Amino acid sequence: MGLFANSEDFEKVIVGFFNLVAETPEVADKLLASKLVIRFNYHDPEVVVVVDCSQEKIQVRSGDKEAQAIVEMSMSADIAHKFWFGKVNLTMALARRQMIAKGPVPKILKLLPAIRPTYTMYPRYLDTSGHSNYNVH
Repeated sequence: MGLFANSEDFEKVIVGFFNLVAETPEVADKLLASKLVIRFNYHDPEVVVVVDCSQEKIQVRSGDKEAQAIVEMSMSADIAHKFWFGKVNLTMALARRQMIAKGPVPKILKLLPAIRPTYTMYPRYLDTSGHSNYNVH
């Protein structure tokens, strides 16, 4: 079993964090410019989240298995957690199959500079949102 006890806990953490990112212009504007619709398929525990950057504002939809995603990312919740701390190299994780990407991988890699600020946002978010028990990596 991983760090997160159940789907509800991880869903609260990741959806809340994605919503924070969506409301942070320094990151959101660059994500919106990509026009990507990304479905994150997490396991251990199971959670599905769509981050839709194709509209005027980023939309974060939990449990959306129907949306037409341009990119699908699959990984364990623990790998995602470590990634948002800046502890997982995306290219290496893809090569090791810790993360599996379907869709235009170069477009995903192009977003890495845009999301760099999130690596400091994530630990702060965990502390300020009542999830400090997960502020370990």
